[in-house]
Amino acid sequence: MKGPLFYSKILLFGEYGIIKDSKGLSIPYNFFKGALKADDNTSEIAKNSNSSLREFVGYLEMIQKNSPDLVSFDFKSLKADVEAGMYFDSSIPQGYGVGSSGALVAAIYDKYAQNKITVLENLTREKLLVLKTIFGKMESFFHGKSSGLDPLNSYLSLPILINSKDNIESTSLPSQNTEGKGAVFLLDSGSTGETAPMVQLFMEKMKQEGFRNMLKDQFIKHTDACVDDFVNGNVKSLFGNLKQLSHVVLNNFKPMIPTKFHELWQRGIETNEYYLKLCGSGGGGYILGFTQDFDQAKKTLKDYNLEVVYNF
Repeated sequence: MKGPLFYSKILLFGEYGIIKDSKGLSIPYNFFKGALKADDNTSEIAKNSNSSLREFVGYLEMIQKNSPDLVSFDFKSLKADVEAGMYFDSSIPQGYGVGSSGALVAAIYDKYAQNKITVLENLTREKLLVLKTIFGKMESFFHGKSSGLDPLNSYLSLPILINSKDNIESTSLPSQNTEGKGAVFLLDSGSTGETAPMVQLFMEKMKQEGFRNMLKDQFIKHTDACVDDFVNGNVKSLFGNLKQLSHVVLNNFKPMIPTKFHELWQRGIETNEYYLKLCGSGGGGYILGFTQDFDQAKKTLKDYNLEVVYNF
């Protein structure tokens, strides 16, 4: 048995903001992928994945019991496959903000959900919201509260535009300019980050009125503008808004940025060679970068591993 491939995702804009109803834009990232497998793999990784799946099955039974109208699974097949050693074979790094648990959730739903909503039907806003709700409940097993967006992106393999909590749609992006000098890239921080503690930290900060105001008046304002610019291909305006957003994040989300990157972050803002932002919840993993001259950014960031995600 080898299931279909599910890809990682990148939330280009909206980290933390979408908790408070900002816009967001999430894209599939085909560089990393995973699939359900049942073979004779006896590696530690396969064993650990299998034992995690066992626990996950119990959790899914609880979801079905509590929300029978929302989702039901073919537990007979699922349990038999897990007993036979099924595991999730994945190249998606964990704790890097690119949706490792999301791809697994999408794979399990795809194979074992009954009366599932498929990618081939007319995906109305209502259907997308139902999927997002199901995926949010499923993924909460892995890191506390989940929006369900990562699995949704992985399941559909389409860019998703988040207009607000209850208004999401699949979208198309301007065609990439493969000859262009500009790029969106991932910078490897060299360490993993944990989602749950970072989100907890954010929720603590939300208790302060000053932080809440900053979020509304600055962070969400610039995030929304970046999403609009990106979707509409307004590159010049996008980089103006990115600079503001990068600045707001450096000033207000310092704990989510690994300390050794504070200076590098500031340098980008001062030189305009690149702008950095959080990829996912931060604390480690990947950092997202945007530049209008990738060759120049590569020289400046020569000590780091960079992966291009999108070309302008």
